[in-house]
Amino acid sequence: MSSTAGSRVVVTGATGNVGTSVVRLLSEDQQTGSVLGLARRIPDWAPPKTEWSAVDLASDRTDLTSAFRGADAVIHLAWAFQPTHDPARTWRTNVLGSIRVFDAAAAAGVGTLVHASSVGAYSPGPKDRMVDESWPTHGWPDAAYCREKAYLERTLDTFEREHPEIRVVRMRPAFLFKRESASEQRRIFGGRFLPGPLARPELLPFLPDIPGLRVQALHTDDAAEAYRLALRTDVRGPFNLAADPPVDAQLLGGMLNTRPVRMPRTAARSAIAAAWGLRLLPASPHLFDAVLRLPLLDCSRAHEELRWQPTRTATEVLEEFLEGLQQGAGADTAPMRGRKVG
Repeated sequence: MSSTAGSRVVVTGATGNVGTSVVRLLSEDQQTGSVLGLARRIPDWAPPKTEWSAVDLASDRTDLTSAFRGADAVIHLAWAFQPTHDPARTWRTNVLGSIRVFDAAAAAGVGTLVHASSVGAYSPGPKDRMVDESWPTHGWPDAAYCREKAYLERTLDTFEREHPEIRVVRMRPAFLFKRESASEQRRIFGGRFLPGPLARPELLPFLPDIPGLRVQALHTDDAAEAYRLALRTDVRGPFNLAADPPVDAQLLGGMLNTRPVRMPRTAARSAIAAAWGLRLLPASPHLFDAVLRLPLLDCSRAHEELRWQPTRTATEVLEEFLEGLQQGAGADTAPMRGRKVG
């Protein structure tokens, strides 16, 4: 058991997909003394042992050191996916904001820093076998999300050398879903006006089968449990997090009772690029390029050292998420607000 048992934990990005699961889990954990959730907008949600503070990581006037003082651990989850047409803006929040978090944690004397990295930090890798945490983390440089995640990996390399007294853990999860994140993720990746009911299988005449489109998924609550275990276990370094089985067109076709039809990468990318260029689709073609190249994750280290196991299969995760899309599911925070369009 680490020194963070019964402690004060600060969570950045506490009202988003991962943040709501982490805060809820910590607020119910008898070994947690108190939780401070940091977010740009304070929610009406009031879980036990939790207080809130309004913080904008993009602002260099934000006093994070005061917010972190007295905390035993900081879990850094805050991240801005948009605007994808303005990478300088996401860089200010994601990279410069994260560096402020790291520096403030050191200045405040925080003992444990758990950082939300991602499968997106990894360099292109295989789709027919899984890689462990030693795989290079240089990202796909053309995609802002991957570029920023990879840059922060290098930043933490330096941070760990300069602050060996701080226990740094890097979580590298696969794609994270839960029912309550459906509306938020539809807005982030599909756009505000994409109707959630279009997720109904009977409306899909076929399913595009794109070469390289084979990824992993994980329930957000299972990822949150890994974060909790990282506080309670004396570990350092990176951990891959994913559930089985890997997700491809064949698995989705079976779930949706829809026939996969082979589609060339160039055709799919051209359609995404056109929609993104017309600002009809928030997800960029550069992120699509990255997804086709992401490696599959070997999670043996998390299983062995954290004693972590996902409680839901990737199939169950996607079934829950699709149901949430159809119903406009959400949660009682600004980023997670439910909305059904169409």
